[in-house]
Amino acid sequence: MLTTREIHLPRSRRLDLFPLIGVIFFIVCGGAYGLEPLVSAVGPGWAVLLVLVTPLLWSMPIALMAAELSSAMPAEGGYYVWVRTAMGRFWAVQEGWWTICYMVVDLAVYPVLFVNYVAFFVPSLRLSESGAVGSSSAWLTRWMIAVGVIVIATAINWRGAHAVGKSSVISLAFVVVPFLLLIAFAFSRHGAASHAVAIVAADLRHQQSAKTLLALGLGTVLWNYMGWDNTSTFAGEVNDPQRNYPRGIILALVMTIAAYVIPTIAGIAVTTDTSVWSESRGWPEIGALAAGPWLGIVFAVAAIVSAWSLFNSQLLYVSRLPYAMALDRWLPSPLASASETTGVPRVSLWVSCTVAALLAALSFGKLVVIDVLLYSAALSLEFVALIVLRRKRPDLRRPFRVPGGWVSIALLTVAPMLCAVVLLFVSLTGEDADPKQGAIVAAVIVTGIALYFARRKKAASESPEITE
Repeated sequence: MLTTREIHLPRSRRLDLFPLIGVIFFIVCGGAYGLEPLVSAVGPGWAVLLVLVTPLLWSMPIALMAAELSSAMPAEGGYYVWVRTAMGRFWAVQEGWWTICYMVVDLAVYPVLFVNYVAFFVPSLRLSESGAVGSSSAWLTRWMIAVGVIVIATAINWRGAHAVGKSSVISLAFVVVPFLLLIAFAFSRHGAASHAVAIVAADLRHQQSAKTLLALGLGTVLWNYMGWDNTSTFAGEVNDPQRNYPRGIILALVMTIAAYVIPTIAGIAVTTDTSVWSESRGWPEIGALAAGPWLGIVFAVAAIVSAWSLFNSQLLYVSRLPYAMALDRWLPSPLASASETTGVPRVSLWVSCTVAALLAALSFGKLVVIDVLLYSAALSLEFVALIVLRRKRPDLRRPFRVPGGWVSIALLTVAPMLCAVVLLFVSLTGEDADPKQGAIVAAVIVTGIALYFARRKKAASESPEITE
């Protein structure tokens, strides 16, 4: 049975700490899969440096902000609710709309990654160096496999957050084991560790244009590290969120950094061949070089599991935001329907999956930059909400509080915004600059403003308790 009332699930159907950690890990990471092109784009040394520095300037500030606000306001809709509470309806609608637009594109990436790793077993499905597919039949097969991934993940999500959490914990083991094997075999060779360090150091001494490095690598590494705030949208489906969210986010952050940095260094110890460090070959071939074909097969299977689990976890939070906005009448009312037994917003889930299925037929190379730019725009509002709530609601109960006072808050806000500004600059002025990227971002911002003015009377009349 569906209802448009807010759902309060029993404890047995909510996420506990360890399933929450699994879901967070797959929302923001899922292993180092998808990171391979970074090494070939900027070189091994600069790739390691970007992977090490980015979480300090990008992930940690976002994770700390999300931990404080999630523990203070653990509600369905997450950051949409934060911005609405702090800044009113107009900015809340912008936050929700910008986020929905980037999530729609981002959601479709994971079924495509799934197919890329299936191609390890079916070479006819591989992409060419330019990203093209060999034939129309191969293209159709790739798309049908991607749709199959979407259908299976929809069935899991249909059962609720508890089912997604359980599957994430199981998938976590499949994802971690191959990388542990790679690390063991790569560093078991005499002098392998020192060899990898020497390669990284030599590459860092190689003079490259900072603008070129950032244009090639910043978008990829920011995309791999983003999503910490997205874990807040299903806070109403977590047990003891004030306690479990900060712990889950911090533990998942440590796991994510380790999951990116250590395997990358181990892989560099095995090979620096840029043709191997690519989207179409990547970890399965690196594993095969390290220990033999059997590890390549293990990696390919684990990569498939990772891509599926990433989509499965992403779908959990993507479907909750349209639901939260529809409850406030900013989106059509059918999106506000949810199951009374599982709390799943089923119409929103179906719409999200349908759009993902359509977009899974496309290539997402340059859309990664659009993803990060739209995400950064929405992120800026969340940090403003953090500051405003500290000033307007000092009495708000905060089980977790970002340490360090206002100086710490200022540094946390500036660091990720600086990353976003640099990415915007290099994406608009670099050698591969594409004006369409800026045009799409501008279009999303304009339509967000239009959505507010088109729906504000309806939202005010049907939700009079929501004020500016």
